[in-house]
Amino acid sequence: MTMNRRHFLFSAAALALASKSRVHADSTSMEHRFPPDVIKGEWYVEAEPVPEYHWAPHSAYEAFRDMKFGVRLHWGLYSIWHRGAESWPFLGMSFEDRQKYNDLYKTWNPAGFDANEWMNLFADSGLKMFAFTSKHHEGFSMFDTKTRVRQRVNWTAAGGPKIEPCDLAYSIMETPFRRDIIKELCDAAHKRDIKIDLYFSHPDWYDADFRPYGEDPLQVPDSPELYGWRASDGSVEAFWEKRKVRLGNRFVMVPDPTPLEVDRMVRRHRQQLTELLTNYGTIDMLCLDIHWGPKVWPQMRETILKLRQLQPNVMLRNRGIGSYGDYYTPERVVPSGHVTSDVPWLVIYPLGSDFSYEPDPAKHKGTKWIVDNLVDSVAKGGGFMVGVGPSANGQFNPEAARQLRATGDWLKVNGEGIYATRARDGLLWSEGDNIRYTRSKDRRTAYAHSLVWPGKQLLLSSIQPKTGSSIYMLGFAEPLKWKYDSAQGLTITIPEQLQNEAARPCQCAWTFKIESVNA
Repeated sequence: MTMNRRHFLFSAAALALASKSRVHADSTSMEHRFPPDVIKGEWYVEAEPVPEYHWAPHSAYEAFRDMKFGVRLHWGLYSIWHRGAESWPFLGMSFEDRQKYNDLYKTWNPAGFDANEWMNLFADSGLKMFAFTSKHHEGFSMFDTKTRVRQRVNWTAAGGPKIEPCDLAYSIMETPFRRDIIKELCDAAHKRDIKIDLYFSHPDWYDADFRPYGEDPLQVPDSPELYGWRASDGSVEAFWEKRKVRLGNRFVMVPDPTPLEVDRMVRRHRQQLTELLTNYGTIDMLCLDIHWGPKVWPQMRETILKLRQLQPNVMLRNRGIGSYGDYYTPERVVPSGHVTSDVPWLVIYPLGSDFSYEPDPAKHKGTKWIVDNLVDSVAKGGGFMVGVGPSANGQFNPEAARQLRATGDWLKVNGEGIYATRARDGLLWSEGDNIRYTRSKDRRTAYAHSLVWPGKQLLLSSIQPKTGSSIYMLGFAEPLKWKYDSAQGLTITIPEQLQNEAARPCQCAWTFKIESVNA
């Protein structure tokens, strides 16, 4: 039986459908504690979600922890001008350029886009999931939304920028392209069994109802209260100084949003997220971004409760929803050590200079950089999502594609030691700077990843092989000679033939499979 979407969106009875369980649906217990620094921006969100909420089930968490490697794709109007990182350069633009930017959709026709070609690239690269921007802060929707923007800014109005009425979706369906990008990507991903993560920005800089959230270029007198500014954060004057630094001489003050505008914002936000979870089949993750603040947290919480009912298995990123999230994403940094939090995570890190299109081949960091960060992240209990973006025409830089495919070649050899593995306990995830460990879920097998070529012998101090077992370098068919004693540890002899680089099974991060008594 299909539930009427309008009834679902606005019926209070929907909340009664939520599970009363405070644990994962198919798990016996769950602590679910984010590291404190991860959710500090959402201080107003209750540490314990309301009783009618439940996180994604244990099976979804296991699937998330198994996939390990993904790609993060930022594509939107910002890809046409490409002046820097995604939507953010908009804040520094002149009013004239802002007006031109908001009109770019009228001519956008990315004829080179082919969802099946993208998925072929991802499959060749060993990627198990992709995250794609359904809507970034700029407010442009890359899907066939039925919602309407009712007011926007005229940046070049006589006398200065003014809010004016409008009636448009501001989406890919109003461009000359007129194809639902999200649908094509999701359809292609489902065919290839590649997991789907849809990025969605809570703020919206095009729809004036959404002011002033997420560094919106429109600020209002009550911005400090709406942002959740506290005395412990400094003075209100300091708040405004921070806004002015961020927005420069493009700082625009407009009236506070009215109750009608706030209600319209909440309804459009909820309806767009509902579209994403009802129109495109199974969605594995929602990559939410940036918070709204304390005043509208009750409305945001209700939205999250409703989304959980639409797709109970979807994993939600924590941004903007704090403790209600299922996972988090350290950005441009791999944690320094094994993460003890029980909440799963994926590092997000651009391959080029930022997450959107990088035209310069030389600025792509290389296959070894991807592999080393993937191994390091997995050894510490997480996963790695490499950021690349297509051009305005919908195609990837050939150098980015080459580096991704080369990573796939490495994973064809070494993926057994990456996919569906877990971190060793405590400090056992590493030895020195160049050895990283992973283990099988049944704790019978350890994988030692050497980030540099070990030479003629590999010495390991924290692993004890099972007596009479064989040790292998993945990709090399013959068992390796080894010896172990409690004082010296494990010594693995590397065959002479492998001292020739051309004979090695891969060109970076060599993986040793060890049947172990202490994996």
